Amino acid sequence: MAEPLVVAVVGPTAAGKSDLSVALCKRLNGEVVNADAMQVYRGMDIGTAKISTAERDGVPHHLLDILDVTETATVAEFQQLARAAIDDCITRQVVPVLAGGSALYVRAILDDFVFPGTDAKVRERLERELDEIGSGALHRKLAEQDPAAAAQILPSNGRRIVRALEVIEITGGPYVATLPEHHYVYPGAVQVGLDVPRPELDERIGRRVDRMFDAGFVAEVRDLLNKGLLDGKTANRALGYSQVIAMLDGEISEQEARERTAQSTRRFARRQDSWFRKDQRITWLRYDDPDLVEKALSVLSKSKLAEGNRQGSGGVVGVEEGLGAVDARG
Repeated sequence: MAEPLVVAVVGPTAAGKSDLSVALCKRLNGEVVNADAMQVYRGMDIGTAKISTAERDGVPHHLLDILDVTETATVAEFQQLARAAIDDCITRQVVPVLAGGSALYVRAILDDFVFPGTDAKVRERLERELDEIGSGALHRKLAEQDPAAAAQILPSNGRRIVRALEVIEITGGPYVATLPEHHYVYPGAVQVGLDVPRPELDERIGRRVDRMFDAGFVAEVRDLLNKGLLDGKTANRALGYSQVIAMLDGEISEQEARERTAQSTRRFARRQDSWFRKDQRITWLRYDDPDLVEKALSVLSKSKLAEGNRQGSGGVVGVEEGLGAVDARG
């Protein structure tokens, strides 16, 4: 018997993942499971390009708007929530479609990814140290204890530095900075990547940032500040939000905030693309292909066909008929 299909639509920001995910759900009797680290926050809509209710076109979406901006969700916690949503979809014979550009979150959800434990007291002490001496000095401390980990973590990434030092202290061993082998926890998982040439992606990001500001992004940030945005440890660091906060503090102009948001987003998109490209299991499709949905469905069908061949011919017919049936419903 074929394994349940679990789809992931991945790629850089502004590639069109949300639209493709909804289109696939309409054809596959599916539901979207958010895999964007910032779209979990209520009120962070414009700046995260969160898909609107109208754009969802009746397709249920999981893990959107589940936290206040003052709250923090670790990757491990998100992994549990996302897998619960996926398992619920599978139980109801609905196809879960992961959508999001947070590469670490996608890997954590789909792969055999186990997180070391945490210690609140150790974490709190290290975070105080981060505030007192800064991420650069704390990174040098990490380099002394675990050079391999320090080489893979940017000196500016205070949260990852704290996490690495925490793991070293509570486990007594080195922090495993590299990710685990590519091994799905869901054997029926299939990843489809949206390929956007860099010049086009840069232009799309620039237009998106302009739309954000024109749509009231500054007012959104001002409202979230009144709801405790600065009290949280994660939400206020999101792309665009930190730049608008600097603008509202009088440190930069709105034009500078726009430009810095676009620049930061382009750098982030490059890192996303680089991360995803390392995963050879992803099938890449042109983002602007007029037959994008059909080609994505073909990728899913071929993947399930290959799985059926591994399991025996009896599994193939069922998978092919199932895809055909949901396609016919359109």
